[in-house]
Amino acid sequence: MSEAKEYKFIIVDAPEGTEHVRRITLNRPEARNALSNHLRGELFEALTEGDKDPDVRVMIIRGNEKAFSAGYDLKTDVRKNQPYYTAGGLANWPRHVLDGCFYIWDLATPVIAQVTGYCLAGGMELAQSCDLVYVADDAKIGYPPVRSISPPDNQFFPWVFGMRKAMELMLTGDSISGAEAAEYGFANASCPASELEEKVLDMARRVAQIPPDLQQFNKRSVHRQMDMMGIRAALRAATEIQQLASFTETSQKWIRSIGEAGLTTALSNRDKAFSDYRETK
Repeated sequence: MSEAKEYKFIIVDAPEGTEHVRRITLNRPEARNALSNHLRGELFEALTEGDKDPDVRVMIIRGNEKAFSAGYDLKTDVRKNQPYYTAGGLANWPRHVLDGCFYIWDLATPVIAQVTGYCLAGGMELAQSCDLVYVADDAKIGYPPVRSISPPDNQFFPWVFGMRKAMELMLTGDSISGAEAAEYGFANASCPASELEEKVLDMARRVAQIPPDLQQFNKRSVHRQMDMMGIRAALRAATEIQQLASFTETSQKWIRSIGEAGLTTALSNRDKAFSDYRETK
C-alpha cells in the first residue's frame, strides 16, 4: 500500500492487522468533526487516492473521539472553497452535497461508515453515502435542521427508512439511537461502542478478500438497481425542494438569528422545546 499523505483535518492510516484496508478518520474533535469545506476537500482527496491505489480494496470513514460528525460547519460560508465543482446558482449547495454522495457511490472501492457518538445532519448524509454502515448502539443519529431551515440536502429518508418512519423523522427532527438505526434499515448492524472498531475491521477484512476487479461490479450491481428504481432522479429533484424551503420566513428568521445571537444560542433555541441535542435534560 502506498504511503499515505499527511493531512490537516483528517488522519489516514492502514489499520494494524489488516491487508488492503485504508481508514480515514475525521479529525476535528473540538468541533465534533463538523464538515467544513476544507475537511471535505481532504476527505474526497483521500477517497480518490484510495480508489486509485491498486492495493486498497476497502476504505473506512470514522470520526475522532466523541462524534462521527455533527454536520456541516455552519460557522463557515459553505458556498466558498467547495472541494469540487458544482454549477452555481440556486440550489448549488444541496446539489453539491448530492454530487459528493454519488461520487462515493461511483468509486470502484467499497466504503464503510463507522459511526459513534453524534451523527447529525451532514454527518448523517455522509454516513448514508457509504456502501456499508455500522454504528454504536448509543450513537445519536438525526436531522435536526428540519426544525429551522429545510428538509435535508440529500433526501434519502424514504428510500432508507420507508415512508412512515421517514415522515416521522422529517416532521420532528428527532434522533434515533444506533440500535434503532439498524432496526430501521439505516445501518447494517449496531453493537456496543467498545466492540464497534473490531466489528468494522472484521467486515473490512471480509470485503477485502474479494479481488477488486470483480468487487467493483458487485458494488455497482446494487447501485444500478437503485438507479433503475429512480433514486438519482428523485434525490436530484429534491434538491430544489430544499432550496425552496430555505426561502420560507421561518428559515430566513433562523439564519438571521445565527448572525444576531450566535450559532450556539440559535441551536439551543431551536431544540429547547424538544429537550434534546444541545438541550438534552
